Amino acid sequence: MFPRHAPNGMSILARLIPDRFILILIAAMALASVAPVGGAAADTASLISSAAVFIVFLLHGIRLPRAEVMRGLADWRVQGGVLLFVFGAMALAGLGLARLLDGWLPPLVALGFLYCGVLPTTVQSATTYTNMAGGNVATSVVGSAIGNLAGIAATPILFALLAGREGAPPLSGDLGVRIALILLLPFLIGQMLQRWVRPWVLAHPALVKSIDQGAIAIAVYAAFSAAVIAGIWSQLSPADLALIGGGVAAMLAAGFGGAWWLGGRLTRDKGTQSAILFLGSHKSLAVGAPLAALLFPPQAAGMILLPILLYHLAQLILSAWIAPVLARR
Repeated sequence: MFPRHAPNGMSILARLIPDRFILILIAAMALASVAPVGGAAADTASLISSAAVFIVFLLHGIRLPRAEVMRGLADWRVQGGVLLFVFGAMALAGLGLARLLDGWLPPLVALGFLYCGVLPTTVQSATTYTNMAGGNVATSVVGSAIGNLAGIAATPILFALLAGREGAPPLSGDLGVRIALILLLPFLIGQMLQRWVRPWVLAHPALVKSIDQGAIAIAVYAAFSAAVIAGIWSQLSPADLALIGGGVAAMLAAGFGGAWWLGGRLTRDKGTQSAILFLGSHKSLAVGAPLAALLFPPQAAGMILLPILLYHLAQLILSAWIAPVLARR
């Protein structure tokens, strides 16, 4: 009896939670909720998190081929349109939700919707789901690379401009140096090492994916631990959680609906439109988590990250449902 029904149960679970990374992120948040790291251990966790993020961006630099980046730059109409949508339309959507929910949610959580809106697209998942949908993978790879490089500077600047005096982080030369050292420097080193290291990295995709996901989980655990110690769960009621869920749903509708519409305006090629869909709608936790640790105090970072954590989980589930439909078309 059980063996016959087990595959059906597993199939249902796989459809509901199509990506193992979703479970990893949920586990990181759950562990931070019951066993948060604090005190001197928090400093050690922060160092480990920064080192892990350095490795992630090193791997990004190794994997993204320079030839494809240069070739994709020629399609300035598509790439420019995606950049404007990611850092323009989505930033305004996040700002609108932050203003709408301010007064109903704790201020830092409401501000998290703006932070979600100004983040760049993902590197890995946008390309993965574009491939699953039978889309234009080269457009996705290039768009992800350009968006993430732009996001290192654009995300903190846009957030500071739109957040207002109360929420804006101080943009100093020291902050710029830290962002460059942890995010930009490893990417550039990876680009320089491509010739020798890229074949090995491409030959071990499972190991690289595990390193990527593990590093993000460490950053989420460290940031969320500080929020738990600061009392995030005592500040959020069931009604607050419902409001956050509604805000995330509205953000998803703006991201996926707007990006699909934009793709239809920019190109008649369905493969490129699929790439634009995932590039425009996805938001990067790989950039968001470590950057939050640089921009905000530890107790604030976890609260600001809550909307992007939920958005990231939801975007993976939605994309896994949408990609096979596009592939059949």
